[in-house]
Amino acid sequence: MQSDTNNTKLTLEPALLSEKEAGRMLGCSGRTIRRLADAGKAPRPLKLGHSTKWRRVDLEAWIAAGCPRVRIVRGGAK
Repeated sequence: MQSDTNNTKLTLEPALLSEKEAGRMLGCSGRTIRRLADAGKAPRPLKLGHSTKWRRVDLEAWIAAGCPRVRIVRGGAK
């Protein structure tokens, strides 16, 4: 086993999560995490071409903070 000279944690977990993976991490469906993000209640995903991905670190930080609202969404249906 090789020692890590920088004392950084090596992980095999992906840094970017699909809608389904992000939902699984939160214990909900992928559609639910998308709805939460659209409503400003969860971190926004990244758009990579036609793909939508959530950064694992954003979700982990959001969970650690107690899942606060991340932004105010104005307009839309009333």
